[in-house]
Amino acid sequence: MKQMLMSVGAKQVVEICANVKKDETVCIVTEPKTLSIAEAISIAVSNVGAEPIITIIKPRIADSTEPPEAVAETMRKSDVFISAVYTSITHTHAVKNAIESGSRGIMLTQFDENMLIDSGVLADFPAAAPTCEKVGALLENANEIHLTTIYGTDLKMTAKGRKSNSMTGMVKAGQFAPVPTIEANVSPNEGSAEGVIVVNSSIPYIGIGILNENVICEVKDGFITSISGGKEAEILSEDLKNKNDKFVYNIAEIGVGLNPRCKFNGLMLEDEGVYGSVHIGIGSSITLGGNVKANCHYDLIMTGVTLVIDGKTVIKNGEVLV
Repeated sequence: MKQMLMSVGAKQVVEICANVKKDETVCIVTEPKTLSIAEAISIAVSNVGAEPIITIIKPRIADSTEPPEAVAETMRKSDVFISAVYTSITHTHAVKNAIESGSRGIMLTQFDENMLIDSGVLADFPAAAPTCEKVGALLENANEIHLTTIYGTDLKMTAKGRKSNSMTGMVKAGQFAPVPTIEANVSPNEGSAEGVIVVNSSIPYIGIGILNENVICEVKDGFITSISGGKEAEILSEDLKNKNDKFVYNIAEIGVGLNPRCKFNGLMLEDEGVYGSVHIGIGSSITLGGNVKANCHYDLIMTGVTLVIDGKTVIKNGEVLV
């Protein structure tokens, strides 16, 4: 029964998001914990007359750890790759090389079966795309991006010379998109971010999820310099410290959530897509247009946002004005 219910979301992922066509080869990367997701996707791929290849990998030791070389090569040679894993492989050279080779990718990180039944996956992706593209156009080459929230965030950065990413949840050749998040993002110039981040909603990694207490991050010269708050701040601080990599503190991304169907549930790609939320990505930026490869990429998600780009107010107190 559950597999039947999951078929609706799987069909949406395969036919709308990935636009899989007859006779295409689709590489589905999964791990034991998410195998049922991969199987549902595989059935949907077969139903359109395409060829599914399921590759099961051991769970990566941390987010942004590369998949095995043979899997990366299969991704690169496929028409489409779909990553249905719990531990993220999104911000890796494997993904970067695959899209540069003309493949197109869908990332289903931290999925559970219910997300194929009732979640942001069931959004009207074509209808949401124009707003996403407009916000992306504003972020691109922005001279000054100013983010504030009612909780105390006050962060400035520049994306001068940087291309943005309008991740509509639908991909063409040479593109990848996380699903179900619909988001516009840009990787700011390294070293440009200054101010304070007060994370009030979610850090959907390392067992944190929806926050009980705000996490406060001081930012100087593009790096987080201190993390304070309660227990969840301690978990984040200790995890980053144990990475033994100064670049995990890099301000890698500013992203705007634009999926009207997404709701906070503590899972990464649902939380990031919540309409009118903003997340600051830290760590790796190589798949977003930046130059940093770090030992992780985490997103710090906020609500109650006001976002001003080159003097234009794009979000005011959580209301998207574009």
